[in-house]
Amino acid sequence: MHRIRLLPVAGATLAALALLAACGGGGGDSPAADGTLRLSLTDAPSCGYDHAHVTVEKVRVHKSTSADDADAGWSEVVLAVPLRVDLLSLNNGTLLPLGQTELPAGTYTQMRLVLAANTAAQPMANAVTPSGGRETALTTPSGTQSGLKMNVNLEVPTGQVADVAIDFDACKSFVKAGNSGKILLKPVLSVIPILSTAGQRIVGFVDPSLVSSGTTVSAQLAGTPVRATPPDDEGRFELYPVPAGSYDLVITAAGRVNAVITGVPVTATSSTVIGSDVARIDTPVSPASHVAAGTVTVRGSAVDTQASVRAMQALSGGPTLEAGYSAADAVTGAYRMTLPTGAPARLAYAAGATVFTFGSDEPVAGMYRLEASAPGHPVKRADITLTADVVTPFDFGP
Repeated sequence: MHRIRLLPVAGATLAALALLAACGGGGGDSPAADGTLRLSLTDAPSCGYDHAHVTVEKVRVHKSTSADDADAGWSEVVLAVPLRVDLLSLNNGTLLPLGQTELPAGTYTQMRLVLAANTAAQPMANAVTPSGGRETALTTPSGTQSGLKMNVNLEVPTGQVADVAIDFDACKSFVKAGNSGKILLKPVLSVIPILSTAGQRIVGFVDPSLVSSGTTVSAQLAGTPVRATPPDDEGRFELYPVPAGSYDLVITAAGRVNAVITGVPVTATSSTVIGSDVARIDTPVSPASHVAAGTVTVRGSAVDTQASVRAMQALSGGPTLEAGYSAADAVTGAYRMTLPTGAPARLAYAAGATVFTFGSDEPVAGMYRLEASAPGHPVKRADITLTADVVTPFDFGP
C-alpha cells in the first residue's frame, strides 16, 4: 500500500483536501523503488462563459496506455471530499493543488481526471454559465466516471518528485447542442511538467484598453497555443507553467489586429518579464472584423462530429499563428469565428524593452487558413480572405 501524503493547501475552501494512495503495480511496498507524483489543476481562458465549474474526485495514473478501469497497476490521488472548482478562476499562473502520492518509480503513459457525476443531490456538479446567461448543467460523456483520459509520457524518478499541472482548456471543452439548451463537456486536456517555481513563466503588461473579456494572451509554438490567459483587471498577464523554449507571444482582442512578439525565451530558472506597469503593450486597431462560419459534417451528418475549426494566420516570413477557434455544434455542425481584417502586427522580443512598436504585415491583411479537424480523419484546409463575412463548409467523407 502506498503511503498517505497530505499536501498543505491554503484557504478554508480547500482545507478539507486529503490524499489517499491506492494500491498500484509491483514495488509499491518498497520505499527505495518509490517516487512522488504531485498534481495541480490550471486553465486556459474560456470563450463566452462567465463561470465553468467541474467537480474533481481523483486523478489516476498507469504505466500502460491501454490499461482498463479494473486492471491492476493504477495509482491514485483521491480527494477526501470532491472539490467543485470554477476553472475560470485558474488563470494568470494560478494553480490549484490537487495533492500528491507515492507510487512506484517509472514512466507513466496514461492519466485520467475523474469528475463527480451530476446527480439529483448535486445537479450542478459540472456546469457552465454563459456570459449574461444562467447556470447550465453540463452533459458529460459516458466515460466520465472512469476518468477523462490523457496520454502522457511522465517520468517519476526514484526518490524524487514529479510535479505536473493538468491544463483544462475551458475555451475548447464546452460544445453547444443546437437549440436544445444543452452544453456538452468535450474535454481538451494537457499535462505540463513543472520544473521550477522561479522559471517557466512569462509575465507582461497590456494597455488598459485591452483589459476586456475578449482579450487573450498566448504562448504559441509553431501555431499551437501552449499556455493562454486573459489579462487581469490591471492589465497584467502571467503564463505559467510554460516548458522551457522559445515562443511566439500572441495577443488577440476584439477590434484589434492579431499581434505577435516573436522569439520570447522561457527558462526553468527565471521569469521572462515583458514591459512593466508603466511600459505596456498596446496593439493596433483593426479597421474592421468579419465572420468566418460554416458547418462541419462527417459522411454527410452534422450530429456529434466532435469536430473543430481553427483560423490560422501566416505572417510573411513566419510565424504562423492560431488566431481563432470554434468547436462545431453537436447538433447542427455549425462553427463561427469573428476575425480582424487588419494587417497582423509583429515585433521581435528584446529583453528589457520599454517601448513596443509593432510592424504591420500588410500583404497578409485579412488572409487566413481554416483548418477543420474531426477524429479519425485527416485535417481539411481552406484559404479565405475576409473582405466580408465568409461561409466555408467542410465535409469529412468515409
